Amino acid sequence: MTMLKPLSDYVVLRQLEAEEQTKSGIYIPDSAKEKPTKGEVIAVGPGTKDITMELSAGDVVLYKKYAGDTVKLDGEEFIVLRQDGVIAKLA
Repeated sequence: MTMLKPLSDYVVLRQLEAEEQTKSGIYIPDSAKEKPTKGEVIAVGPGTKDITMELSAGDVVLYKKYAGDTVKLDGEEFIVLRQDGVIAKLA
């Protein structure tokens, strides 16, 4: 498997799937699902002299809806975005 090694302040995410069911038990059809904005950090760049990286591989994060670019590698899709496209880290 080819690995993505981000440069500068870029982060590579694996998109996590949208919820299949609401809390009240209603199933959501594929056509009504929104683009997920939750992902798992796969790799983190080294940062820059002005930007310290605050994320690490394995973190689960929320990111801006239209942030980054989708990259397909070895049949799997990844999101590559700058660290400032990440809104929050889930604890």
